[in-house]
Amino acid sequence: MRALVYAVALAAIALLPLAFPWLAFLFVLAIAMGFAALGVALLLRAGLISIGHAMFYGLGAYATAFLTRIGVTDLGLLLVLSAASSALAGVVVGAFMVRYRAIFFAMLNLAVSMVFFTLLSKLYAWTGGSDGLRVGAPTLLGQPVSRATIEAILLYGGLVLLVGASLLVHRYLQSSMGQALSAVHTNEVRLAYLGVSVRGVLLSAYALSAVLAGIGGFLAAVAIGHVLPEMTYWTVSGQLVLVAVLGGAGTVVGPFIGAFFLEGVRSLAAGYLAESWNLVIGVALLLVIFFLPGGLHGLLHGGWRRRPA
Repeated sequence: MRALVYAVALAAIALLPLAFPWLAFLFVLAIAMGFAALGVALLLRAGLISIGHAMFYGLGAYATAFLTRIGVTDLGLLLVLSAASSALAGVVVGAFMVRYRAIFFAMLNLAVSMVFFTLLSKLYAWTGGSDGLRVGAPTLLGQPVSRATIEAILLYGGLVLLVGASLLVHRYLQSSMGQALSAVHTNEVRLAYLGVSVRGVLLSAYALSAVLAGIGGFLAAVAIGHVLPEMTYWTVSGQLVLVAVLGGAGTVVGPFIGAFFLEGVRSLAAGYLAESWNLVIGVALLLVIFFLPGGLHGLLHGGWRRRPA
């Protein structure tokens, strides 16, 4: 049943832009945010909340912009190098972060991300400061392509990446490493007694979460055509946590569901809800907390239910 629902949802995302072309841009942004939120959800498996993961999202975007400025414009190469940049940063930052837990982990991620935001804002000669950087026109196999073609490639290529990443992350979570990641939240001491390197488990998950966020940053940068320091601001990190929780942090597809929900509300707000879209998001979050502990993805399992007192 769930496989059929997923198939119908993917078909709708793929076909609706054919009738309403403006949806292609909206869907690409939702996929980009979903990737970054999936990275956050991965860490939530270990009971760790990152309020700074927009740093890796922005790093992937800025890496894309920098690469196009030095002549690297092939979409495939941009994706690989942007993801690799975020992976490297994830390993370096993660080696320090995995020493901490609970509020210390969350606040340290926030602190490092705000340092990164400040550097992007102040180093005008390299980053463009608050004006940001323009992303050069990407190419495909060395050939220039139109903007409409780029959007189509991002949408359908993004869907392929979504499916592939979801399957790989699901496989990772089912592996011994993924099972150990969940065990960090429930009984970290027992893992240590069994001879499992807790820091090694967390570092691998942290690096993977950074890669996912970097892929999201790449998609957003190419789709928008411009990157700004605000992409790494703490409010964006908060939105990623919100998206992961709204969609269902305990699932692989939940963050993507939450991302499409958030982008849909934003789109409606532009035409109908004026400045009240935050109110809608707040109400939706309260409904999820009280009636859908498993997030919006929980609707596929048992519908609405009241959380036990």
